Amino acid sequence: MLVVVLLIGGYAWSFYNGLVGQSQAIDSQWAQVENQFQRRFDLIPNLVSSVQGAMKQEQKVFSDITDARTKYSGAQTINEKAVAATQVESALGRLLVVMENYPQLASIETVQTLMAQLEGAENRIAVERGRFNELTRDYNTRVTQLPGKFLAPMFGFSARDYFEAAAGAEVAPEVKI
Repeated sequence: MLVVVLLIGGYAWSFYNGLVGQSQAIDSQWAQVENQFQRRFDLIPNLVSSVQGAMKQEQKVFSDITDARTKYSGAQTINEKAVAATQVESALGRLLVVMENYPQLASIETVQTLMAQLEGAENRIAVERGRFNELTRDYNTRVTQLPGKFLAPMFGFSARDYFEAAAGAEVAPEVKI
């Protein structure tokens, strides 16, 4: 009987510690996603100020980027941050289209450098969001499969939210110049 109690206790201990580790990994990965968002948001003002003077007619794009940055700063939940990040991505997509339509701007070296950095930032964000969702999937699988479905709530663990794109993000932004 004592052996059975020790085995069950050992399994519960191991299960709990595993969930704590996975939960911490998800939190750490979300911090990486936010780190990449912050890198992007630090880069945007430099990009905007470098290009803005030559593109006075495109003030709406710059205004949209600034508004989206502000919304992200005020977002509290992962889903609110995902929506704000998607708005930034949409505005940046419109900016990239504008850049393609003004080849004389694209030839400016500082603009080329900043655009390359921005593209790199977007790639980093995509990678970090993918890693976040993978960790979340593994954790959610563990807390929703048996015996986790019964044990996880006893320890205060529940399924976590994935990073999801905002509604309409699957549609490419339309740019009218």
